[in-house]
Amino acid sequence: MEADIELLEAWRAGDARAGNDLLRRYFAALHRFFAHKVDDEVEDLIQRTLLALVRSKHAIREATSFRAYLFTVARNELYHYLTARRRSRDALDFGSVSVADLGTSPTGMVARRKDQALLLQALRGIPVELQIALELHYWEGLTTAELATALAVPQGTAKSMLRRAREQLEARLRRGPRVAGDPQATLADLEAWARSIREAPRPGRS
Repeated sequence: MEADIELLEAWRAGDARAGNDLLRRYFAALHRFFAHKVDDEVEDLIQRTLLALVRSKHAIREATSFRAYLFTVARNELYHYLTARRRSRDALDFGSVSVADLGTSPTGMVARRKDQALLLQALRGIPVELQIALELHYWEGLTTAELATALAVPQGTAKSMLRRAREQLEARLRRGPRVAGDPQATLADLEAWARSIREAPRPGRS
């Protein structure tokens, strides 16, 4: 199997097959990334991300991995999109504003259980950059070093962001309703929860 960076270089050189292979390899991960934060234009944002990869010929050299580079670009495209759709010209602070605050109704993933739905709802209520940190670490398996690259912060800051994200997620869940399959218990094993959500079908899929 060709390495991701080799596919990217081939695509940059005009090999459309390499671009299609790269899209197939990362479409699901990018769809998860955008679909839980925006209510439309998910596939357009995926395309924008891939095109930005082609344009940014040298930035990847500073990344810890291709995946870290990919989600750096995806995060930038998301921030541009969320900023552009606001009527206000005030700068957005993604360290304090959530997708719920921004009034988006994400297409998201289909939760099979009530506790999954409550966890997803709580996740959309924490600041966007903390939501991204949790999703990339637990859904996509990025290490804290890769996460630091994707979030453009030092690795120590990435670790503290994960801690704050968990704390804020727990706080939101404590304020929410109690259900069978208590999400507090699920939160004790975020890896298992993330795996169950990751495997859930996208809307429109069987």
